[in-house]
Amino acid sequence: MVTAAGTAKDADDDGHATGAEAAREAVREDGRAPGGRPPGGGPLPRPLLRAAVELYLDLHAHPELSGHEHRTADRLAARLAGHGCTVTRSVGGGHGLVGVLRNGPGPTVLLRTELDALPVTEATGLPYASTTPGVMHACGHDLHIAAVAGAVAHLAATRDTWRGTVLVVGQPEEETLRGARSLLTEGRLYERFGVPDAVLAQHAAPLPAGTLAHVPAGGPPLMAGSLAVEAVLHGRGGHAATPHLNVDPVLMAAATVLRLRTVVAEATAPAEQAVLTVGSVRAGERGNITPDHAELSLTVRAFTEEALDRLAAAAERVVRAEAAASGAPRTPEFTVTARSPALRPDPALTARVRRAHEALLGPGRVLDLAGSAATEDFPHFASYGQGGQGGPGGQGGQGGDAGPGASAGAVPVAYWMLGTTGAGPWRTARAGGTPVPPNHAPGFAPDVRAALPVGIGALAAAARQVLDPGPAGSQEAAS
Repeated sequence: MVTAAGTAKDADDDGHATGAEAAREAVREDGRAPGGRPPGGGPLPRPLLRAAVELYLDLHAHPELSGHEHRTADRLAARLAGHGCTVTRSVGGGHGLVGVLRNGPGPTVLLRTELDALPVTEATGLPYASTTPGVMHACGHDLHIAAVAGAVAHLAATRDTWRGTVLVVGQPEEETLRGARSLLTEGRLYERFGVPDAVLAQHAAPLPAGTLAHVPAGGPPLMAGSLAVEAVLHGRGGHAATPHLNVDPVLMAAATVLRLRTVVAEATAPAEQAVLTVGSVRAGERGNITPDHAELSLTVRAFTEEALDRLAAAAERVVRAEAAASGAPRTPEFTVTARSPALRPDPALTARVRRAHEALLGPGRVLDLAGSAATEDFPHFASYGQGGQGGPGGQGGQGGDAGPGASAGAVPVAYWMLGTTGAGPWRTARAGGTPVPPNHAPGFAPDVRAALPVGIGALAAAARQVLDPGPAGSQEAAS
């Protein structure tokens, strides 16, 4: 999701703890997060930490792809129910779920975690590595789930210190950029469960374990906006020995991929940040058969809606022009399957959350984060009604509403990065050795002992910035 070098160097230059020290001190024997007081007035209980680690190890060993997260949803739902949440399943038509923990009148905070894994073959060599061939939690969603379950457990055990409602959303299909819209539009999340006062999320990143990172106030967007596109190029199949009778879609696809790589340079200003990636090319089954079509999957990333539209239009022109130049018998298909705007955390909420994280860990372990061309669909949670529950397409989409009596509006969101790289790998990378495997890489392996307690504490501390302080009366707590 992000690169580690810049942020860690900033921490060193400021005289704060380096990544190695932060990772080494990440969890003390008493379960206390380093450098500050844990939320709720005491260290995280060992049984809570053991349960969170057990959940993480189980989820990591049994990853599920987007749209197939039934076991993962089962495990999270069971944990939430065990902590006193009322759980609703199949929100949005897929494996989405919502847990509700009420503790008297007060604000509502939504904690979001993703459920899906990636089509990556794990190469970590860990004893709890994926047991599902070709599928891996290579983006840290298993860590996110364990952290949110641990945070809810801690909030449930310290009800006398806060009032309000905690919503926990288990979101499927984040990796396809479809899950958030499904929850909001088909599942009518905010209409059914209420519009929250704030939405919080964190993401694993190859930063020093034991650290958190926020985008500075007034800085660039934390993540780029993105378009996901499926393109189909049509040819004329036939025998490989008679190329003069065929129209080869493989050759058409190869030319298209090469030309697509020039789109960013030709359609954006030199100072404008944008990325176009063709991540998948699929065509044919045998070397002696010319297939009749080829399929391309690509993503476009930029930091403004105008740039996304411009790049998508340029990419479509390339696809259509290369098909025409090849004499394609049919017009190619160019379909935008998902879209997400740039992620811009709310400055005021982020400042409050950052102060809470600095109190938890110490200022030296809360880093500044540069914007990243990574993307995800979390920004959709920042709007409701006509602005956030529309159909696929633009930032607000088309159609959809927030239900009777509701109107379009904005919800403050805060989003931060959770460092996952242990002291040894971080030290080696800083010395010019093997680079730290990033998210989506086969070797991505969070240091769970250091990262998970901090992730639990970070979510709980952030939630308390939204919730009212306790105590809640017994009648209120039961309402």
